[in-house]
Amino acid sequence: MDRDQHHPAEGDQWEPVTDITRCPAAAQSDEEQNETEAEISFQVNNDNPETAAFSGTSNSPSPSSSMTTKQLQDYWRNEKRHCRQVKLLFEIPSTRIVEQYLSKYVLYKIIIIQTGSFDGNKTVIERRYSDFEKLHKNLLKDFDEEMEDLTFPKKCLTGNFTEEMINERKLAFRDYLGFLYSMKCVRRSKKFIDFLIRPEMEEAYGCLRGGQYTKALEILVQVVALQEKLTKHSPILIVPTLCALVVCHKDLENPAGAYEYGEKALLRLQMHGGHRYYVPLLETMITLAYELGKDFLSLQEKLEESKAKRDQMKVFTLKELAVREYIQ
Repeated sequence: MDRDQHHPAEGDQWEPVTDITRCPAAAQSDEEQNETEAEISFQVNNDNPETAAFSGTSNSPSPSSSMTTKQLQDYWRNEKRHCRQVKLLFEIPSTRIVEQYLSKYVLYKIIIIQTGSFDGNKTVIERRYSDFEKLHKNLLKDFDEEMEDLTFPKKCLTGNFTEEMINERKLAFRDYLGFLYSMKCVRRSKKFIDFLIRPEMEEAYGCLRGGQYTKALEILVQVVALQEKLTKHSPILIVPTLCALVVCHKDLENPAGAYEYGEKALLRLQMHGGHRYYVPLLETMITLAYELGKDFLSLQEKLEESKAKRDQMKVFTLKELAVREYIQ
């Protein structure tokens, strides 16, 4: 599905730029480098479950005065292991030129990987100049002061498709993404996250609505890996995507796969019983558990408890909720 097929020729033109100007604020301080607690700690906010962060679910005991020195050392070692900060690296190794009726542009292949350990779930996306330009303009509305020393490459009239120009653009956009990600306020913003996942999400949910569950599943599996890395500060944000994966697996008659993703979603919703996905997910999980011969009584109890606290109102099914996501 080509997102640009209805766009007129943009030219994707800009002047050669070899470096992205970096401001002092972009350099990470010691506090920024050691922000693991702020980056990973999950804060509970039941008043706004859609945007609240999720309370940690580690089975480790809380530290107490009754612990021995060794037990305390083991505890904090375990906590440090679970709270290690996630950092992402952006690379643009290649490009491709797309030619359509009245339109010619360059697509930049962006590889996003997690640093610090082997990342078996690297993400590959493609974006064009107009996508970067739109992101830049949108971010300036909220982060004008933070981005005041960041120079965005301008368009030019000729030479846009030469090898030299394309290579310069690759380096410029790689540095640009790295600069944005270095600022916590930007990398946590919806606009930055949408730039990295929204086009693929729109395609995946379009496939889901059209009954193309295999294609939707293929895209969602790739996107949810990146989305999880981008939303460590608020894991509840990936619940809709996990539930979409449940729907795809269920309609493809793979109850085990559906149940696996459902468990991940429930884990993130355990402190947010008022979330719009909670009851529909429980209802689906009860059906799946019964089909798989798993314990469904505990899920039934949670469902009855949740319904008892709610006003009598229409509750959508999980699939009905999923098909309503990413409708423009």
